[in-house]
Amino acid sequence: MQALFIGQTYIDITFLTDALPKGDEKTVAENYAVSFGGNAVTAAFACAKLGIAPDLLTTMADDWLGRMFTDMAQTYKISIHARKVQRSSLSFIMPNDGKRAIVRCRDDHYLHPFPNLNLSGCRAVHLDGHQPDAALTYAKLARAQGVLVSLDGGGVRANTMELLEFVDIAIVSERFCEQLERTAEETLKLLREKGCKVGGVTQGERGMLWYDGNAKARQMTALHVPENRVIDTNGAGDLFHGAYIYSWLTKPDEPWEFHFRFARAASAFGVQHLGNEASLPRLDEVFATAEGFGDRLQ
Repeated sequence: MQALFIGQTYIDITFLTDALPKGDEKTVAENYAVSFGGNAVTAAFACAKLGIAPDLLTTMADDWLGRMFTDMAQTYKISIHARKVQRSSLSFIMPNDGKRAIVRCRDDHYLHPFPNLNLSGCRAVHLDGHQPDAALTYAKLARAQGVLVSLDGGGVRANTMELLEFVDIAIVSERFCEQLERTAEETLKLLREKGCKVGGVTQGERGMLWYDGNAKARQMTALHVPENRVIDTNGAGDLFHGAYIYSWLTKPDEPWEFHFRFARAASAFGVQHLGNEASLPRLDEVFATAEGFGDRLQ
């Protein structure tokens, strides 16, 4: 394997409607999409669409939704290492005005321990904090073997503080900062103290505040996608993570600023489409999106 992603599988049902019905009301959605979901899962599919199909350690149920997810993964040539749960998890997502309301139906009661995998040849491990026992175990193993460890810090989880000690690249959300009751600057200081070589706080349409090594934190602005072209922002952060992992795997000598600019373009492409699968860009679409917004990557 070139890369291992660890997370929680969802099936995402995304729909566009002006309002949710109440009582005995009914309504018809303007449009909808059904796709894979979950932070590290979506990042893995993004990496695969760009050209490197990673291995994916994720939750799986023996039901029709689980079989549908298996078909999706096979289409993208992603190798699944399943951790069994009783029922597949679902997300119902309603994008609206640049934001998204989400109802999650999650089964994270694992029926078995996580599988024992050989990281020989692996160059990157990407975590989203789900399956905290597996995340910590493989982060430690990766660190011992000199494998890059990346964290999508969408939220603070049970062992996040311990996990951070084995993370090289930590990109966290504003929600992560709020949960810790810290500013973005204070959170970056914490990431440095934990030993993260590269750290960042994503700030939506404002871009990302980030640092690399001992350098002073700096702002990377977001590419400005016109409001009338923004359809679905859900999963944009996951695309960002999957894209910078792909970029690093293919061009490890490029600076992290390049990898993040590449990932920024992938996210800008994604928000213009409905549902996670339609949001995944091909490699040429990332470069075309970057150039279309004035950022020439090639």
